[in-house]
Amino acid sequence: MQDSLDQNLSSYRLKLKEYVEVSKPRIVIVLVITAITTLLAGSRLDNTPGWHVTAWELGFITLTGALASMGSSALNHYCDRDIDKMMYRTSSRPIPSGRLAPGKVLVYGLVLSVLSVALAWLTLNPVATGMIAVGIFFYVIVYTLWLKRYNPANIIVGGFAGSAASMAGWATATGSINLLGFLVGWLVFMWTPSHFWCLAIKTRDEYASARVPMLPVLVGNERTSVYIFTNTAILLPYSVMLYFFGLGLVYTVIAAVSGSLMLIYHYKLTKNPTPQFAWKAYKVTAPYLVVIFVGLALDALFYYKL
Repeated sequence: MQDSLDQNLSSYRLKLKEYVEVSKPRIVIVLVITAITTLLAGSRLDNTPGWHVTAWELGFITLTGALASMGSSALNHYCDRDIDKMMYRTSSRPIPSGRLAPGKVLVYGLVLSVLSVALAWLTLNPVATGMIAVGIFFYVIVYTLWLKRYNPANIIVGGFAGSAASMAGWATATGSINLLGFLVGWLVFMWTPSHFWCLAIKTRDEYASARVPMLPVLVGNERTSVYIFTNTAILLPYSVMLYFFGLGLVYTVIAAVSGSLMLIYHYKLTKNPTPQFAWKAYKVTAPYLVVIFVGLALDALFYYKL
């Protein structure tokens, strides 16, 4: 009896682990941090330092944002199940490995996605709810189903899914998305190509075998590294110029330092566009988004302008 109970518990733990994997928890964490920090940044009143948010807003932007990211990630796993099994990096995922049935992942993704939008509608405001829905739409429909397999601009346009998370946070605080809220959200859009193209260089052969037109597959590693450096060279001044649209000195210093470090590393990538160095660049690029958005939140708390 006890052995049977232990086996059942072990089986449930394994299944739970598989559902956690299709939810892409690392992406969930990054997007939730993005939404929360933007909520805090958007809550600052005029030139007065401080966060002016309620536990209700903080709790439900976290919950609905997490559910939206988990649901859309699961749907991404479902839609990509055929190409995932062709690539070494993704062949061990729950669906291609046979550990989860595709239909169960589809239902799981749909339920969480619908639940996130419905819950946001009941607890947040219409603009925030709309941005959560837009984020799901862009990641699942625009990126995964439409662009990923057919257009090298896939990751560029698909990056707006991350921007939507930021804009949802801003709208939760303000009830709308003004110019500054849009420009802050656009940071995610501009960061995404540099980040993902580094990974695409590392896994170029795998994408080629699956016939996915990621940029390195079409133009090679050297030209892609130049695009990465160019994109970051645009991102750096863009991030700093937000000072002139209302952000303070704390954010600006963090943006300038972190962006400069990333630019230096991507310059080095142009001199050594190998899969090994691209992987290092990918790991350097990954923390940038969290750092700069935490900078946004700290900027609101310790707001200061020259």
